[in-house]
Amino acid sequence: MKIGIGLPSQVREVDATVIPAWAAKAEEAGFSTLGTVGRIAYPAVLDTVALAAAAGATHTIGLLSTVMLAPVWPATLLAKELAGIQAVSGGRLTFGVGVGGRPDDFVVEGTSTKDLGKRMDAALEAYRDLWSGKLVGGGDNAGVPGGSVEVPMLFGGFAPAALRRMARWGEGYVAGAMPAPQVVPVFDAAREAWRAEGRDGGPRLVAIAYFALGDVEKGRGNAHHYYSVAGPEYADLVSAGVNGSADVLRETVKSFQDIGADELIFHPTTDDVDDVARLAEIVL
Repeated sequence: MKIGIGLPSQVREVDATVIPAWAAKAEEAGFSTLGTVGRIAYPAVLDTVALAAAAGATHTIGLLSTVMLAPVWPATLLAKELAGIQAVSGGRLTFGVGVGGRPDDFVVEGTSTKDLGKRMDAALEAYRDLWSGKLVGGGDNAGVPGGSVEVPMLFGGFAPAALRRMARWGEGYVAGAMPAPQVVPVFDAAREAWRAEGRDGGPRLVAIAYFALGDVEKGRGNAHHYYSVAGPEYADLVSAGVNGSADVLRETVKSFQDIGADELIFHPTTDDVDDVARLAEIVL
């Protein structure tokens, strides 16, 4: 199982200047992937900006959103931004995508929490059109250089429709921030959807967890605040699950290995850049 690390872009009141250095240190340490989590209505850095900054500060490490919410964006604009990050990074981006539902994310004029599934399906078609080099807006120009661009996709979500989209459009599945035993049924459902679509092999299965090693209590408080919009029960679950010691981190790694995860990404809950080296010493 590969081990990745998140960027601190979602940390409340993040010092955004640490993001490029964090990315470079993560690559040097040997992590597989840099991940992002993000909300629009939050004092942090948007996924696309963080991923672009990380792309410019690194050379080999993978880049993955876990996950971005497609319907909060105008589809062609997001497809264009992702294509640009893919080009800048030399093909290292994987787009983790979900439907979402937090009302305060839907701030762009013309978006809302209505008809999310239909809008998601339309967005996927728009991404494919732009990435395949089709002309944009009825004009004479494509939206990407070189004819086309490949942006692999992973999907999050629990609904059957989300799993069907994953099997039709994607390379795999990203689980939510839950302990490994709770992830087992969603991984199983992803595998079943993959088989039902007639896909060869199996989906790439990615899990996420949270950690803080320099100031664990601050990290747990940040995680609780971030997820409070989902209700106190889920916020309590995520904050209590912030990995704050070497023994707990090793147990978490083993628990996700045991359920067949292909990759585990540890997202930070503080912007203490020294946590990159601290985590690497324990889990790599």
